[in-house]
Amino acid sequence: MVERGADDGARSEDGPTAPGLFRRAFRALSDIVMPPVCLVCRTPVGAHDALCAHCWCDIDFIRPPLCDRLGIPLPFDTGGTMISAAAAADPPPYDRARAVAAHAGAMRTLVHALKFHDRHDVRRLLGKWLVEAGREMVAETDVVVPVPLARWRLLVRRFNQAAILASEVARLTGLGYEPLLLARTRSTSSQVGLSRGERRRNVAGAFAVPPRLEARVRGQRILLIDDVITTGSTVGACARALRRAGAARVDVLALALVTDRALIPS
Repeated sequence: MVERGADDGARSEDGPTAPGLFRRAFRALSDIVMPPVCLVCRTPVGAHDALCAHCWCDIDFIRPPLCDRLGIPLPFDTGGTMISAAAAADPPPYDRARAVAAHAGAMRTLVHALKFHDRHDVRRLLGKWLVEAGREMVAETDVVVPVPLARWRLLVRRFNQAAILASEVARLTGLGYEPLLLARTRSTSSQVGLSRGERRRNVAGAFAVPPRLEARVRGQRILLIDDVITTGSTVGACARALRRAGAARVDVLALALVTDRALIPS
């Protein structure tokens, strides 16, 4: 009689089979050759794709209570769906936004490692965090779409960090992945240093769904992935383009959210 195990493949009544033993031996050998280290500070840790205790504590994870629309932390839970004053005064063009953590400390280091230093080894941990932070939205999603990168930035960087994150989310959840469903229609200036209004004007009309792909958007519930939400201008412009193409719903999921907790009453 043979049973199938999650990690060791086929098992006989007498114990693990040769393939299972080989995989265990290979993992042990690889840990000797490339011992697991913290993804942030490179301190030795007990497993791959992990952080040390110090760096873990340096991440300001965003947890409920949250504004249901913007995903920003709120000072207390009033029960049910809660909307922040900011969302009520200026409703975003997307339905909901969620982020893993504040854009500070070790999270900012991880974002920069992926974005600017080709550290693709962080993708597995970041993908797991994204799925956890957006689990409610994932359950109501048909397709995952990354925020597209400008062509010249793609040529310089050689990859789109949002696409890497979106592919991880799709892989972990089994959702459809459409990296070409949204395109940039023109170049934009860097958003760094711009005010909220300037950011919004900078990206206005900069995204569109290619006409040949509009049928794939119509009626779909889309999960838009980006690395960082600052003012929401970029993901807002993307959401408007997806809505124009007929998307039934657009939710936003990001690694980090620029938020000043000092401005949130305690």
